[in-house]
Amino acid sequence: MKRNQVRIIGGAWRSRLIRFTPRADLRPTPDRVRETLFNWLGQDLTGRDCLDLFSGSGALGFEAASRGAQRVMMVERDQLAFKTLETIRAALGAKQVELARADALEFLRSDRARYDIVFLDPPFRMERWKTMLSLLLPRLNDGALVYCESGGAEALAAGWDVWRKARAGQVTYQLLKRN
Repeated sequence: MKRNQVRIIGGAWRSRLIRFTPRADLRPTPDRVRETLFNWLGQDLTGRDCLDLFSGSGALGFEAASRGAQRVMMVERDQLAFKTLETIRAALGAKQVELARADALEFLRSDRARYDIVFLDPPFRMERWKTMLSLLLPRLNDGALVYCESGGAEALAAGWDVWRKARAGQVTYQLLKRN
């Protein structure tokens, strides 16, 4: 498969390709990792509200929408990546996907919506995990889960427990719950 595309692995858009513009720091979540993540979350996300911060290629957000999420808010700061997300949303007819061109931390500070599932896959060089997780706490519904992907184990903010954790190559990924 080409470097600038990923395949949706489940749901209504299964096997559809997402093509994106290569950008610095853009590393779509690999198929194997997404498959594990959505096994952890359950294959059907019907009725769930999702937030995909640092959307990048859109692989996580569009995968959630494909699996029935009622709302997926995708946040991306990079202009070219954002325009690509708009194109993909239109091509899929993904009416449940909302897009915000914004810095992820600024979005969290101003957003008032609540979410059931949050995808955090920032550039590996970003070291603001505790800030992001603290800002997320008031944005979460009861029983919400937060997926974190990074280049290594990250220090958690108070109020969080690791529910599931795995590693694939250089990627550490975990699913967090509020404690």
